[in-house]
Amino acid sequence: MTELDEAAEPLVRQRLMPAGSWDWHIPTPFSQGWKVGDLVFVGGQLSADEHGNVIGRGDIELQTRNVFEAITRVLEEGGATWRDVVKLNTYYCCDEIGDAVQEFWEKMTRVRLEYLPTPGPVGTAIRVAGLMYNGFLIEADAIAVVGSGGAISRR
Repeated sequence: MTELDEAAEPLVRQRLMPAGSWDWHIPTPFSQGWKVGDLVFVGGQLSADEHGNVIGRGDIELQTRNVFEAITRVLEEGGATWRDVVKLNTYYCCDEIGDAVQEFWEKMTRVRLEYLPTPGPVGTAIRVAGLMYNGFLIEADAIAVVGSGGAISRR
């Protein structure tokens, strides 16, 4: 064992399950998020009520807002804010073609930008054929570093 090993304290893990968040309709061990040390991992969030039912069927703006509000609740429970988010993954379903895809994307992105600071996190957006159940149009997950929002280097 090295001096570094002896000095290192085990990282504290905290399960994040904000009140009002949806839960699985069957028993599972999944969590809305985890805080491990200064990191907050937010699991995939959907536009769902407490029972997992779709909210805002067919409305990408409403679903995006609900997803980002759900992420906000998990972040807050872990002591983080959107300024602390360093990675954002977005999965979205769009059956539209042509100009309708662009309109769908723009509606979704306008809502997302209401939450994201400048400069924002690194991000990935993936168009998928489907999510957990029919009717869900967007799912997103995030990783944050608690307290990092005030110490942004602009290099």
